[in-house]
Amino acid sequence: MSNLIELQIIEAIKKLLTFNVNEILEKWNFFLPLVEISKYSGSSTIVPVITLSSCEQTEKERIIKIDSYSMTISFSIPETSDSELYCYAYSNAFDKALSLDKTLGGIAECATITNRKYNPPKKPNCGMEWELVISLRITVEAMQ
Repeated sequence: MSNLIELQIIEAIKKLLTFNVNEILEKWNFFLPLVEISKYSGSSTIVPVITLSSCEQTEKERIIKIDSYSMTISFSIPETSDSELYCYAYSNAFDKALSLDKTLGGIAECATITNRKYNPPKKPNCGMEWELVISLRITVEAMQ
């Protein structure tokens, strides 16, 4: 049954990215490539990589039977004059979308952003990519 919850978490995050985040991005007054979950890549979309793993529980979480997961969502953003701005925009849009649905549609007890990294290319102006990495901690009521 636990594999099912992991799949539900990943699907909820994908939905949050492709619907809620894109809805927020579309309301802003400048062009940002939309988030898409597929193998397609191009200048009109950003395809993030989502990684989920279990993580150490606090003593309280063990006692009240709460499972915890860590997740990273990595956005690779092609280098342009607006790449840094795009990193901040995606981070802000994801933060807003998550704040409206901390339970991921009722799947989790709570999903919280624990870290954000904005990584510029190692060599500026050589066509490498910027990277935004958002780290989450997700807690879920343990299955019996």
